[in-house]
Amino acid sequence: MRTSRKVQKILANYEGETPGVKANLARMLSEGKLGGTGKMIILPVDQGFEHGPARSFAPNAEGYDPHYHYQLAIDAGMSAYAAPLGPLEAGADTYAGQIPTILKVNSANSLMSDTAGKNQAITASVDDALRLGCSAIGFTIYPGSDMALDMFEEIVEMRKEAAAKGVATVIWSYPRGEAITKEGETAIDVSAYAAHVAALLGAHIIKIKLSTDHIMQPEAKKVYDAQQIPIAELADRVRHCVQASFAGRRIIVFSGGAAKGEDAVYDDARAILAGGGNGSIIGRNSFQRSREDALAMLGKLVNIYKGNE
Repeated sequence: MRTSRKVQKILANYEGETPGVKANLARMLSEGKLGGTGKMIILPVDQGFEHGPARSFAPNAEGYDPHYHYQLAIDAGMSAYAAPLGPLEAGADTYAGQIPTILKVNSANSLMSDTAGKNQAITASVDDALRLGCSAIGFTIYPGSDMALDMFEEIVEMRKEAAAKGVATVIWSYPRGEAITKEGETAIDVSAYAAHVAALLGAHIIKIKLSTDHIMQPEAKKVYDAQQIPIAELADRVRHCVQASFAGRRIIVFSGGAAKGEDAVYDDARAILAGGGNGSIIGRNSFQRSREDALAMLGKLVNIYKGNE
């Protein structure tokens, strides 16, 4: 595998990292139809854990089969496929070496009570990732939750182990919990803060949601107003989150969120590209469509990130 100059430039930002981590980052950045461009599209399928099987897969029943997602990611030319332990094990032999994989090592579920603290259970290990040939582990943190400090400590230890064994770390940084309003979960000040926290915790790849122009924290609003930080357009907000990710020295990708119309998905990608983001991690907006429609949509997203549309 040869790495492009763009990939080499990105890897140079990861000073002090182990060769194994850099090799796995290079593999994901060099895989698929966006290989070598510095952009990525990742297929994540952890929604079965988060939302249940019917809510996740009934719109396209082929998705109940983990092999479907492996094959969709391969055929669409994705940079990587991310999933919890069970789905990855279910296709690990059949698809070994055909696409980089990310083992989601913690998960929540929607069966818990509203009074439960916002947290996730650790459901897999770094050794599982090694056994399955994964390029990275994925870990969710909830900045704003009363359980956030525990989550931070868990990922710091797991990230340390993963790096020592040559495995990269992706942090899903999703603000939610007792200190965050519903509107605040995607507020620009909170989203940028979440990206920065993930970078501070050692994420090699940061995953956050696209933000709105709402500012939740009164003290932050004073700074945004005084410094005239541009946040009116989505591309501006993406640019600000990239800036919060060590001035773009960390790979940052943006969640596709709940299923929505194709035009909205394409507009999001154009804003991510314009704002200097590294790409999308897009699940329900792909696998809940028919295979034919998903491949067409993902193909157009690839073209957008290549600057062709």
